[in-house]
Amino acid sequence: MNLYLAATYIIDARYGRNGQFEADDNSVRLYNLYTHWLPKLVTYFFLLLLLSLAIFEKPAVPGLEIEYWVTMPMELICLIVIGSRLFHLKLFSPGRTFYSDKKNIVVLATIVIVVIDMITYIALVNSGQSMYAYRWSRPLRPLILVNITEGRQIRRAFRNIRRTLPDILNVLVLFFLSIALFALMALKIFERRPELRLYTDNSPYFKHYGDIYFQLYVLVTTANSPDIMMPAFDSNKWFSLFFIVYLVVCLYLFMSIILAVIYKNYRRHLKNEIKKSVFIKRVKLNRAFDELKEQQDGKSVVTEKTWNAVMQEVLPNRNQVYYSLLWMVLDKDGNGYIDQNMFLQVADLLNVEVSEVRNQKHLIEKFWPHIYNSSVSIAVRQVVMHKFFRYFFDLAIVVNAFFIGFNLDEAEWFFLSVFTCEIILKLYTYGFREFCRRFWNIFDFIVISAAFIATIIEAALEELQYSRETLDVLLVLRILRLLKLVGSIDRFKIIIGTLTNIAPSMFTYGGVLFVFYYVFAIIGMEVWGTMLSGNVNVTFCNNPALIGTEFARDHYCNNNFSDVLTSFVLLFELMVVNQWHVLTSGFEAVTSAWARLYFVAFHLLVVIVVLNIFLAFILEAFMLESSLSAGKFSNAVEEKIKEMGLWVSK
Repeated sequence: MNLYLAATYIIDARYGRNGQFEADDNSVRLYNLYTHWLPKLVTYFFLLLLLSLAIFEKPAVPGLEIEYWVTMPMELICLIVIGSRLFHLKLFSPGRTFYSDKKNIVVLATIVIVVIDMITYIALVNSGQSMYAYRWSRPLRPLILVNITEGRQIRRAFRNIRRTLPDILNVLVLFFLSIALFALMALKIFERRPELRLYTDNSPYFKHYGDIYFQLYVLVTTANSPDIMMPAFDSNKWFSLFFIVYLVVCLYLFMSIILAVIYKNYRRHLKNEIKKSVFIKRVKLNRAFDELKEQQDGKSVVTEKTWNAVMQEVLPNRNQVYYSLLWMVLDKDGNGYIDQNMFLQVADLLNVEVSEVRNQKHLIEKFWPHIYNSSVSIAVRQVVMHKFFRYFFDLAIVVNAFFIGFNLDEAEWFFLSVFTCEIILKLYTYGFREFCRRFWNIFDFIVISAAFIATIIEAALEELQYSRETLDVLLVLRILRLLKLVGSIDRFKIIIGTLTNIAPSMFTYGGVLFVFYYVFAIIGMEVWGTMLSGNVNVTFCNNPALIGTEFARDHYCNNNFSDVLTSFVLLFELMVVNQWHVLTSGFEAVTSAWARLYFVAFHLLVVIVVLNIFLAFILEAFMLESSLSAGKFSNAVEEKIKEMGLWVSK
């Protein structure tokens, strides 16, 4: 019996890990070291450092530029750390598993390519060929983030995107063919009407097929509506039928079909992911059972003694009462053993949250019991614990928002004092430990403390106006606490529950967007760089090619690829879609019409594919929340806690 190996399998099943390792003691120790939080934290740090080097490399954020002979050693150190992480993985991987895993090969290949790029860049710069020196491997850096072990959730999202693309492509082909057909119709309808001119820049109206196609694609995003239609509409109102039919077909029909296809495929792939996850969990638990099983009455079972021993390895910070509680849930008949079928439920049982309440005295009660237990103190604590105490301060928050909204500054110190008293009374009643168990208490404490300290400091510096502004902002943040009241209303529970449940996954899809942003930002910096000046006071953005363009007239000079942070802002504006064709026109003016491909590719990948997959995820989460009920293990654990007399009402 190998308790350490069995515990490792159980922990993997609990957290949904699919790590492959040899079963010998040394490999198991190496695997557990690999999955420890500290090596993961070190990997995250150096990966973040590798990605953040774009801030300091040319073209760098103003004032933060660092020479290549400083950034490249830092980059090399990051690659060495990530490479050592891969070497660690290989040490315990069975057979040729390491080389058969595509993500390991991708990380290795990326490291090799980046090193070759670094050597090439140094050679070109030192040979006097700086004009040909480009860091073409920088867009590959996010591949490491996606393919390392720690990027499992982001990798899963990309796998979902990759599997969904073939079905989306079928719809997109028809979509682009429809645009092509409408573009040809527009060319024949409007090409012989020289009196028609675009109102935005007075250019010819629908004269070239490529321009027409691009303008109609932009129209699907509604960014140039109704501007693109107005010259034709002013000439003959019947021309509006062309644009109406086009938008109904290409916007309302095709975009809806794309969302439907994405949602259908998302659900199918999600079910497959869940099946795979359940299968892996069962495999891990079967292996753990094989390590722990004993023979009783001709059956393979796990005894309570073995259970307690393995739980000490799995949950060393829990006590014997908790181990017994879990055992009672599994061993319903009280046989003193569980079979393989019940053991396969262990991972789900371990994920049921059970709070342990320790009977600790309040600090004041410990040192001054006669004060804390006095009749006045008891009365104060009963008031604080009453629901109307919370209602009163929730009302005070609303009234405070009213005063701030109408610039009634005289009451700000009063409200700050009231909210400070609330926190003091709660700390006195519940104690610091119990006070910090609730998120909104911590939120109130941080906001009010920051407001109190900032106000005192700024008042001491006699910056009274700035003090009021800071106080207003911090006190307005407290209005978020009213979400508690909203969440207690039945008609809002599903919405609040959905928002709460999708919050962790927001980071996953945020990581997906970050990867796309990073790749497109680096490419944009290499292609356009500082071609468009950030000086908004210059009418043509320091580039004669922009004279008279809508881009320059709208003062979009700061929307450029001069550094990675500015590039991220520009890409976010493109993702919002509004005016994205005007932004595109600026970069098109300083290069060529081929620049449109970059911006159309970004719109297709990010807006049409990624954001629609995220929308599908929200739809699925909402429907799941609407049908959610407590799990069978949650109810079973609750019943056993009550049977043992350990239930505490809060």
